Amino acid sequence: MALTDNVDRAANRALRARFDEVFGQYQQLRSGLDELRTRLAELRVTERSDDGQVTATVNARGELISVDLAPSIYRARDAGGLSAKITATVRRASAAATTATQELVAGYLPADSGTADYLRTGDFGALLGRADSVLRRSE
Repeated sequence: MALTDNVDRAANRALRARFDEVFGQYQQLRSGLDELRTRLAELRVTERSDDGQVTATVNARGELISVDLAPSIYRARDAGGLSAKITATVRRASAAATTATQELVAGYLPADSGTADYLRTGDFGALLGRADSVLRRSE
């Protein structure tokens, strides 16, 4: 048996082990996607105005599901103030939904993935960063 045969076998074993590891990670990620999809579809975030007169509920994407107004809002008769209160409450709910969605999705992604970075930072370049580095290595 030649030395090159032993080297080739060792390299193949290492390559196969790495492939099995990566494939296992992929299968784990893929199996979690159905659960993630369900959890995101069910996610609701509710925020109340400081005085409790306005309650806003949004979904995982920050889209408004409902606004509930306490009967006490009719005493003030300040349409502009009520409008500002509703807007601020909906914005807080949307921001909270963004955070909740980021945390939920991060639990299903590798910590060093571009997608996880994008969700944390909003930097679109993070999505392409990993692909760019792989392409640079192959050149």
